Amino acid sequence: MIRTTSLAIGASLAILAAGAAHAQANRAEVIHWWTSGGESAAVQELANGYKAAGGTWVDNAIAGGEAARAAAINRIVGGNPSTAAQFNTSQQFLDIVKGGMLNNVDDVARKNDWEKILPASILKAIKIDGHFYAVPVNIHMPAWFWYSKSAFEKAGIKAEPQTPDEFFAALDKLKAAGITPLAFGGQPWQEKLVFDALLAHVGGPDLYLKVYRDRDAKAIASPAFKNVLTSFKRLKGYTDAGAPNRNWNDATSMVISGKAGVQIMGDWAKGEFQAARQTAGKEFGCFPGFGPKSPYIIDGDVFVFPKTTDAAAIKSQQLLATVMTAPATQVAFNNKKGSIPIRTDVDAKSMDVCAQTGLQAMKDTARQLPNSAMLVPPDVGGEVQDIVTKYWNTNQSADDAAKAISAAIKG
Repeated sequence: MIRTTSLAIGASLAILAAGAAHAQANRAEVIHWWTSGGESAAVQELANGYKAAGGTWVDNAIAGGEAARAAAINRIVGGNPSTAAQFNTSQQFLDIVKGGMLNNVDDVARKNDWEKILPASILKAIKIDGHFYAVPVNIHMPAWFWYSKSAFEKAGIKAEPQTPDEFFAALDKLKAAGITPLAFGGQPWQEKLVFDALLAHVGGPDLYLKVYRDRDAKAIASPAFKNVLTSFKRLKGYTDAGAPNRNWNDATSMVISGKAGVQIMGDWAKGEFQAARQTAGKEFGCFPGFGPKSPYIIDGDVFVFPKTTDAAAIKSQQLLATVMTAPATQVAFNNKKGSIPIRTDVDAKSMDVCAQTGLQAMKDTARQLPNSAMLVPPDVGGEVQDIVTKYWNTNQSADDAAKAISAAIKG
């Protein structure tokens, strides 16, 4: 009787221990900075996919990209890394790769044919020295134009602008109608985002690449680049007094409510419209640039996996990488995030008109432009951002701003 009871207890403890080990093996703490309403809904889809695959998702949301990345790196250096951490599709994580601080996900990449299904610019960002060190989860385009249908109607704007001149004419009409023409968040990263949008859409893709990829001093000194700078500064006259330090999602809310006409922002903004139960093509509109062949800047988010030799943690990392790139997860996540899937083999029928426009643009490789953070190191990008912010917020001349950018871009 005693022996039977002991055996039963022993068997129960063994089962519990096995269950605990299984849970531990699939436990994943994920650091990210998705905290707005639309972002939170999107990251939940990643968590749902991981849970459905038998994992335990431990959410660690830290507001602000810089803060989240710093926390992730500090945890790695301190010997207490998370299972995974978010970075942008860029050179942001290059130093920790070079420092041997990340595990690769080569097996997952090979099984899922990443070499075949991913755009060249994304492959270049995540494959370093022959190994895959990051899992891309989306393709964002940071230079979309979002507009309120009701605001456009009130201002008498009958069609989406097809040229920069038509865009400024539309802003004039919105201003005349008593509507804030441009919903703007006066934070350095947002100012740089809008500047890059005008560099691509007003300056054109060739000038954009000459500046960021080639670091061509002659291009930066050209009249075309000065025109980009003056066009950028001209936008300030269409913003409201509350723009300085405004969060991007608060600016999006101005368009959602019809208080503002347009916002230039990445397609993550679409998640805010969806959270407000608005439908693309009905209450709000979107266009990725001026005209049918406008450049399409490729941006996005990736997750990296801090170095560990713990078999349970590695198993969790591999499972995360597999789930995050699975077709069903890709569609569910990107539908909520506002971005488009990294895969070309997903069923996108359920995606809205903005996503369909993005997917169509991605089919034309001639339209694809890498985002500036893929082309220049973080320190150079940060210096250019500081210059753009100074130019936006002071009376600095376009010529002086161009000279400063030329000096910074040389690295």
